Amino acid sequence: MLEKLSGIEARFKQIDNELLEAGGNYQRVAELNKERIELEPVVEKAREYRQALKNLEEARTMLESEEDAELRALAEADIASLEPKIETLEAEIKSLLIPRDPRDEKNVFMEIRAGTGGDEAALFAADLFRMYTRYADLKGWKTEIVSENAIGIGGYKEIIFQIKGKGAFSKLKYESGVHRVQRVPATESSGRIHTSTATVAVLAEVDEVEIEIPESDLEIDVYRSAGAGGQNVQKNSTAIRITHKPSGIVVACQDERSQLQNKLRAMSILRARLYEIEEEKRRSELEADRRSQVGTGERSEKIRTYNWPQNRVTDHRIGVSSYNLPGVMAGDIDQFIEELSTRDEAGRLAASGVADEED
Repeated sequence: MLEKLSGIEARFKQIDNELLEAGGNYQRVAELNKERIELEPVVEKAREYRQALKNLEEARTMLESEEDAELRALAEADIASLEPKIETLEAEIKSLLIPRDPRDEKNVFMEIRAGTGGDEAALFAADLFRMYTRYADLKGWKTEIVSENAIGIGGYKEIIFQIKGKGAFSKLKYESGVHRVQRVPATESSGRIHTSTATVAVLAEVDEVEIEIPESDLEIDVYRSAGAGGQNVQKNSTAIRITHKPSGIVVACQDERSQLQNKLRAMSILRARLYEIEEEKRRSELEADRRSQVGTGERSEKIRTYNWPQNRVTDHRIGVSSYNLPGVMAGDIDQFIEELSTRDEAGRLAASGVADEED
């Protein structure tokens, strides 16, 4: 680990020198500053760690060489405080050395679609949408609906929305997959419990520079947005449907007021989907010999069950249950996300080899 830290500290010093030489090259300065910000927490911990190791070595030397009882007592006290501090610093540094997902700080697009279960599945999709919007509210994030396909009784066949907030993807990326509900539908006269599903997809917002899409790959259709009738009917064609010809992906957006705004939003979603496809390919190649402890997030995986009669929510990936279903539906899902994040980090730490290295 010390060898890795030495390399990082050397790169940190090199960045400072390159910043002095970059002058008016603002793009290069921005790139260097971004890298410097990423390395700075590791460098600070490394310095603290080295100083603690030095102090421990001095305290042990004093304990071995001194005959004075008072000085020996001071050395023993220093050793007793430094050893756990060093263990803590080692754990913190190992965590910082884990390869980070560059998308973690991004905004997200979330897509919720009703699965099996008819109207009940659509109602459950609406419940999940409210759960995530309330979670976003608790985090101080902003939610915007991109497109929706609602049914008359308050459910959604499909709803796509954006959540804007620092670190949104780092938290919500674990929500991708099949969510299952078990309850008695309001329309069920016999009181029989039904099982329905909804799929959730979480996509990180992607900048244009991160993925380029040639115009020749796109087929763009313009049409009138669906209005509520009367004065609300759109007289101009502002809705956009974009088809990515190589992949067959279709994105439609009609909630913005102008055609340009709808096109920009649709392109953002398309970039996010294409980026996710490439990331999934990369993950599959990297993890051909092992599965992540928290699953891959594929939509085919049943990740969580919401059982109304037993007031229980169970995350099947980690075997964790909450017996406060109303609280979960009100956005209290951090208990699942934090455990998933911890296990994911442990898996990446093991895969990186940092955990097994000796100093």
